[in-house]
Amino acid sequence: MEHPSHHPGVKSDSVQLPAPTAWPFVLAFGVTLVFTGLVTTAGISVLGGVLAVCGCVGWFRQVLPHEQHETIPFEVEEFEAVTVHTHVARIEADEKHRALLPLETYSVWAGVKGGIAGGAAMIFPALLYGWLSHNSIWYPVNLLGGAGVAHWRNPTVADIAAFHWQGLIVASIIHVVGSLLVGLLYGAMLPMLPRRPVLLGGLIAPMLWTGLLHSSLPIVNPVLASHIDWGWFVVSQLTFGIVAGVVVARQERIRTTQLMPLAVRLGLETPGLMHPSDEEGPKE
Repeated sequence: MEHPSHHPGVKSDSVQLPAPTAWPFVLAFGVTLVFTGLVTTAGISVLGGVLAVCGCVGWFRQVLPHEQHETIPFEVEEFEAVTVHTHVARIEADEKHRALLPLETYSVWAGVKGGIAGGAAMIFPALLYGWLSHNSIWYPVNLLGGAGVAHWRNPTVADIAAFHWQGLIVASIIHVVGSLLVGLLYGAMLPMLPRRPVLLGGLIAPMLWTGLLHSSLPIVNPVLASHIDWGWFVVSQLTFGIVAGVVVARQERIRTTQLMPLAVRLGLETPGLMHPSDEEGPKE
């Protein structure tokens, strides 16, 4: 707090404050015009420079060689602080005060397990689609791994329905890597919906994944985009998601200690954040 000024000619019930000035605004406006002139005309920059110099000079004259002040009178009132609180309140950081945050969730490894199981499960509807639509289980395999067939340029339906060991190898690699990556992403997203993993994996994630592929697949793999049946594709993705969600739901949950205050995670005896221990320490 400012103490009353005792300079000569100043009342004891007054205080000295810096005098108000508009020169900083003039300086700021001048600098603005200087940069505005860089994209307009040089005359605006010149005007801005003049205003900036005037602002500096005017501002310096108010603080050099002595700062300009104005005397503000005040009245002294006696005030006595009274409180009804009998003790100091402490911050409560237990689980009851964190009801809006998930106290337990699934690990990322649970999402990876779900991705592996979902990737294995979605093979069956994909093979069933190939058998019912083209009387060949190799049709969806070659669509996914057609990039590994060296002699393919404009394959026919018969070419896609035939067996190609190169396409089988490439399709297997793509499917395994894709299932692991989607499972890893699924595990990273689990804290968002920790209580409904089947909803996240069985509905939300497949719909988002299908929409992403529907828009990007014509660029990434035009052959697959031109021959794919999106109805069966959605069925396969839903199978993947539901199986992955069920597998995750059967996994053990872990406590989300990373959401607790840093002092609690470090184990610091911080007053107000750590509950007092029931056991008394050794007396000195």
